[in-house]
Amino acid sequence: MLFSKISNKISCCLNAPLQQTQAIGSTTSVALFCILLILKNHNKGPSMSPNSIQSNSIQNPRVTWEGCSVLLDINDGDRLVFARLTAGSTVKIGKKNFSLRPLIGCPFGSSFQIENRTEGLCLCRFVPSTEEGNNDQEKGGCQIMDECRDNRAIVDNNEAQTLTSEDIDEMRRQGVKGDEIIEALIANSATYEKKTAFSQEKYRIKKQKKYAPRVLLRRPSARSICEAYFKKYPHRIGFLRVDALSLLLSLANVTANSDILLVDMVGGLLTGAVAERLGAGTGYVCNTYLGSSPYPVDMVRTFNFDNEICKRIVRAPLRDLCLDQTGTSEKPDACNAELNVGTSEKPDACNAELNGQTSSISMEEMSLPSNHEAADSETTVSPQSKMGKTPKAGEKASEEAIKSWKENGFSSLIIAAPDADAWSLAKDLLPLLSYSAPFAIYHQYLQPLATCMHNLQQGKMAIGLQISEPWLREYQVLPSRTHPLMQMSAFGGYILSGTKICSSS
Repeated sequence: MLFSKISNKISCCLNAPLQQTQAIGSTTSVALFCILLILKNHNKGPSMSPNSIQSNSIQNPRVTWEGCSVLLDINDGDRLVFARLTAGSTVKIGKKNFSLRPLIGCPFGSSFQIENRTEGLCLCRFVPSTEEGNNDQEKGGCQIMDECRDNRAIVDNNEAQTLTSEDIDEMRRQGVKGDEIIEALIANSATYEKKTAFSQEKYRIKKQKKYAPRVLLRRPSARSICEAYFKKYPHRIGFLRVDALSLLLSLANVTANSDILLVDMVGGLLTGAVAERLGAGTGYVCNTYLGSSPYPVDMVRTFNFDNEICKRIVRAPLRDLCLDQTGTSEKPDACNAELNVGTSEKPDACNAELNGQTSSISMEEMSLPSNHEAADSETTVSPQSKMGKTPKAGEKASEEAIKSWKENGFSSLIIAAPDADAWSLAKDLLPLLSYSAPFAIYHQYLQPLATCMHNLQQGKMAIGLQISEPWLREYQVLPSRTHPLMQMSAFGGYILSGTKICSSS
């Protein structure tokens, strides 16, 4: 009986305002009133505003959002395109432009295929069947062992295919999918059954890339960005290969809670890689530069860093780092002489030329292309992309941070300056490091690093000096045809590494 009275009072109080619940009855205890308040707050639930929902979706690193940068892998590495996802951005595949709106809100690693819908050709998400691929490989492996066919009797005279281009266009107008067109081409080919299993697979892949292109949504990371630039524009990153980049970070001991001093003249790839390894809210990345104009670091924007990481990426001119506590330069001639050592006689013209090389990238739409390269851009974006602007990295370092670095020194030093003299930079930057701090210097050629190594040994400024040449070989791994790739890069630059010591001089 008492339980039914309490339950009736609870139901009345849950449906009544708070002021009425305080005057419902005096027979219940204070504990009952506390239970009622808890139940009312529980029924309300957490209030989620649209802004908070949007911020949570932006903080999810596994799902794309409007305004983020992505790397589009078209047809299994045939083309690599950087793009910023907005409602009006498009990508050109073949002779047509396709909207990138379907890619917003999808997890990284998703695959898309061009399909014919009621509104026309568009990118549609699909899940590749792993079972079919495994079965095909197993069947192909079994057929390869017993196959004795070859392609000697096949003559390429463009008469084997009975399906004309008009027939294919008619199938597309009728809404036939790309996979069905490929099957029709195979069925109407007079030489398909005579080909070997290898040739049949190549034929199918070739037609799939033409009539049913696929797009892989990749996350921009240090590895993917380096591979994309090295494949198409290696000179813009100083021919820095991905294995050389990883070795550079390892030799410099880039870890969390470290203060890294950088000379990044490779477009910001090194800055983004170091910031990515440091993580959010730990350590600092200080970009130093010669003269008054900082080196461009436009590639940092493609990493999709949040505000916490962007705040840790700062810049400071070398003259500010060389000043002592009294405001005078510790090396009177260093900061002035370095402008003419290993660089052009006109530093402003050199910086402008370098800025034009790194910011005008035809496969990267978020940069600002120059007039003569704007026609090569493969992605377009609408003015709505300004809504999803990424936080700006590379602000000027605070005086407190510079003062702390002067007192304690940096944790490590990394130099990637193909257009500057390695020894001139090393002799000016090594005094800024703390004792026993590692350093790593990358250069495209061996002689500048050999000269720098000899001078460091003569001046007894460092120990453990060594020059490393990274070596990388990529293999094709397929049933019964695993071998190194036919076209590979045989050169990955050189890296000089060592540890700073207290010089007697």
